Amino acid sequence: MNLLMRKLKQIVIIVAVCLFCISCSNVPSTSYNPWKVINLDTESTFADVAFTSDPNHGWIVGTQASLFETTDGGDTWQERKLDLGDEKISFDGISFNGDEGWVTGKPAILLHTEDGGKTWSRIPLSEKLPGAPYGIIALAPQTAEMVTDLGGIYKTTDGGRTWKALVEAAVGVARNIQRSEDGKYVAVSARGNFYSTWEPGQTEWTPHNRNSSRRLQTMGYTEDDRLWLIARGGQLQFSAPEDPETWDESIYPEFSTSWGLLDLAYRTPEEMWVAGGSGNLLVSFDNGKTWEKDRQIEDVPANLYKIVFMNPEKGFVLGQKGVLLKYEPPAETA
Repeated sequence: MNLLMRKLKQIVIIVAVCLFCISCSNVPSTSYNPWKVINLDTESTFADVAFTSDPNHGWIVGTQASLFETTDGGDTWQERKLDLGDEKISFDGISFNGDEGWVTGKPAILLHTEDGGKTWSRIPLSEKLPGAPYGIIALAPQTAEMVTDLGGIYKTTDGGRTWKALVEAAVGVARNIQRSEDGKYVAVSARGNFYSTWEPGQTEWTPHNRNSSRRLQTMGYTEDDRLWLIARGGQLQFSAPEDPETWDESIYPEFSTSWGLLDLAYRTPEEMWVAGGSGNLLVSFDNGKTWEKDRQIEDVPANLYKIVFMNPEKGFVLGQKGVLLKYEPPAETA
């Protein structure tokens, strides 16, 4: 019996050591840490960020109707309270064209400003709107394109007074929806078991099966207009340039980690960043071939949900509990 117990103990120790080793990251550390950690006084999770015609004047939105303003390029932020009654609002999108801006959220809410955010007005929405506004892009004066969390796509050219439906039917409950620079959309289903795409001129979404057993986490568009996807377990893939239904081999920026990857964004055509749970932030300088980990960020006590680059010199990573990372490259790499 004692011999059996010793053997079992040895097996348990070996398994524990193996699990510990698997959980350790073998990704090289990067000496390139261009991120300044900013902690705002809020428990909100941030969802989106945008700037006005003044590159120093921007806004960030998130849960708990959080709305913060910066006038110094993002170094400091001040919370702005709006009178929205007793509704428990969660903002999820913001966009500016010049000083005209839009904010979307749920329960269904749409805000509009024409003076850089000095004043905000609430735009009435139809009760027949499929779902709640999920995101919006300001395209031109009085012109914006809005997508709902059920995949309804609408466009206004008169400041939100009227909206034209661009698709005849919604796609269903989506985990996330992203838009390309030229107006295409990709939506991941709520359970991550399939995705749908839409291009300007189409009347309906086109459904696609996922290409592996791993459920999809999020998807988007590359700098050269291909699709990228992040699947559960930290799997990253890119579609082939000639055929969006064909996918390149899977990439694992950090193999066998215990946390997932949540978003990807390009700073330049070759440099991309991915973010995830537990302050996980990785960078590739060769379009995904090799990866390095920013270990100066991994102690940040927050999940990192979204990466936004306005241009190669200005970017932010949005996290939970008021955590915000601002891109501040060394002068020689800017």
